[in-house]
Amino acid sequence: QLTISLSSANALLSNSGANQPLSTADKSFKRPGLKTPRPEDVQRVSHNISSQLQATLGLFLRPVYIFRHYHRGNFQPDLIAGLTVAVIMLPQAIAFALIAELPPQYGLYTAIVASIVGGLWGSSKQLQTGPTNTLSILTLSALLALATPGTQEYLEAARILAIMVGVFGLVMGLARLGVLVNFVSDSVIVGFTAGAGVLIIFGQVRHLLRLNIPSHPELSETIRTIATHLGETHWISLSIGLSTILIILVLRRVNPKIPGALIAMVLASLAVWAFNLSEQNVKVVSDLPSSLPSLTQLPRFDLSLFSRFSTKALAVAAIGLVESMSIARVISSHTRQRLDSNQEFVGQGLANIASGLFSGYPSAGSFTRSAVNFQAGAQTGLASAFAGILVLIAMLTLAGLASAIPLAALSGVLIITAVRLIDREEILRIWQGPKGDRLIMVVTLVATLAIPLEFAVLIGVGMSLVYYLLQTSTPRVRAVVPDEAFEFLVPEADRPTCPQLGVIEILGDLYFGAVHHVEEYIHLNRTKNPDQRFLLFRMLSVEHCDISGIHALEGIVQAYQEDGGDVYIARYQEPIMEVMQSTGFSEYLGENHFLPRDQDAISYLFYKVLDPAVCIYECPVRVFKECQNLPKRPDVLDEHLFTGEPSDKVQYIDPQELWQELHSSEPPVLIDVREPREYKRGHIPQAQVIPLPKIIADTSQIPRDQRVVLLCRSGRRSTKVASYLDELGYENILALKGGMLAWERANLLEAIEE
Repeated sequence: QLTISLSSANALLSNSGANQPLSTADKSFKRPGLKTPRPEDVQRVSHNISSQLQATLGLFLRPVYIFRHYHRGNFQPDLIAGLTVAVIMLPQAIAFALIAELPPQYGLYTAIVASIVGGLWGSSKQLQTGPTNTLSILTLSALLALATPGTQEYLEAARILAIMVGVFGLVMGLARLGVLVNFVSDSVIVGFTAGAGVLIIFGQVRHLLRLNIPSHPELSETIRTIATHLGETHWISLSIGLSTILIILVLRRVNPKIPGALIAMVLASLAVWAFNLSEQNVKVVSDLPSSLPSLTQLPRFDLSLFSRFSTKALAVAAIGLVESMSIARVISSHTRQRLDSNQEFVGQGLANIASGLFSGYPSAGSFTRSAVNFQAGAQTGLASAFAGILVLIAMLTLAGLASAIPLAALSGVLIITAVRLIDREEILRIWQGPKGDRLIMVVTLVATLAIPLEFAVLIGVGMSLVYYLLQTSTPRVRAVVPDEAFEFLVPEADRPTCPQLGVIEILGDLYFGAVHHVEEYIHLNRTKNPDQRFLLFRMLSVEHCDISGIHALEGIVQAYQEDGGDVYIARYQEPIMEVMQSTGFSEYLGENHFLPRDQDAISYLFYKVLDPAVCIYECPVRVFKECQNLPKRPDVLDEHLFTGEPSDKVQYIDPQELWQELHSSEPPVLIDVREPREYKRGHIPQAQVIPLPKIIADTSQIPRDQRVVLLCRSGRRSTKVASYLDELGYENILALKGGMLAWERANLLEAIEE
């Protein structure tokens, strides 16, 4: 019984992914438009804005959270940790100020204020904020280009730099840009700190030898000046510095927990006092302040001054934030604390702003002090605040004694710490690792030694971003097939592939930077496998997809559908599906084209989409599990028909053209070369079925004196039969372009046998 039913045809069309009514004869490619916002969408946006404002306010209320949830049992370990850190931080603050060519009180004020503010507003419970080796040398490089050390302009520039660094950090934290720290490679930090260590060592040699030469931002100029004045070495100062280094090394070997730097500096100060060495031209630290740091007056806004400072402040902020978050992450790997990078950015920003307002200079997290803080048992950020308060007490009570510290001893301490900045083990690991990391480290190291530090930092950060973009813009895209046990999909390599279906997975994000790479791979795969008209996309590893990715998917779908095939998507994540739905792509492709699991997807495509005749008569391999019990009869077909490429002389006819000819006065003979069971599921009413094997066995069934149109499911079999008949001398043989799939997409009438 043969019936022609619009409802049946519509049902069949819906199964094939066609969504337009039968009256629509042209399915042109249109991108979905914007939808009218619904009330619930507006309410959700308003709720999100309110939540964002509350979260922003919460960044400033961090101390309230700490005190509200503080346990009394944490007070003693926090106080002990603060005392331990203060013992180390006191001499370090003075020494680090010496690196930046600033008065000792600037280091102390920075240590006091940054420790308290950073501890209360930061995210990490053990990170200790204050003056550091790295930021001190960066500050020196930045300030030398603006003023002369010792002048009032130099001191004011240090405060302005700290405030601008803090503003950068604060703005980045409030803008939720803490994630940017993840885009700076560790190779930048390793290369820069190694270079900074070399600069500090040569920068302190003049104090170790007590040479009356100025600081130079260029390493080559520093080395040349030292070599020129080497004959002016002050041997007593050199002896004090070398003795300091020796004491620190010996005590570290005896017990690393002994505060060797503090003991060495106390002994050096006692030697200066006992032997009255200051009268023998041994330089000592000037008088330290014995009062609280006062709030300095903010400088007037000057656009030219801001432009001169902006690049330098950005470089200092970048290194400070990356260094702080790196240290916090290392410690959190032991404590299992969940860090908030945005909160840490706000904490570091406020610490720098406060430091600049109270006669300090830029600060950041210190690895040495943070490690000591952690090992001493710090439980909360109050431990860092206690350290700052204890340094303040020590400064107020021991200012007179600290002013006798010889500069040569401080130089010895700094040279020891600078040597530790050159992490030889980590440098070796990076050198033996990927080429990209190696190149970033080497370029950053060389730039640190050769050009102004702020540009070296920005070069390193820029290379990290470029390296990241290169990695993410070329995600791994690969064709996969089932393994021998049919349990997992593995890279295709030299394994046989299905002539109808390609399975491709994307291992990375599908965003504007990666779109070209993905499209290029799809194009090459289609060129390599021209008969694969169906594509199954595996997108489990795709975590982000933007509008460029959606447009790329639309273009891929259009290309496959124009060739009579189709695209299906499997193993997608829910956020990706939400993007596809919100942009209208899921509606364009068809909801039935999204298949959650691999095996279900392949089974569905095998039984519902692929052409079984191709599997039986043309495909000699068994790629999928479903192929294993399928009969293979390539011997039924002519060998040339099976292996040869279709002739270039094959003529095609589009579905719309065929529809018009079928309703003309001289309609063509329409022959369906599919199997009878395929024919019954849906066919063109005027078509007669003559399966491909029967045509090969007896070509006399095909009239020579009439215009003949051959058709099959996708156009593959009809094209080969048309080519075969053309070689036998048949004329006026055409193939329906895209087969019944193209006919269905054109929403043209079908007949279904019940």
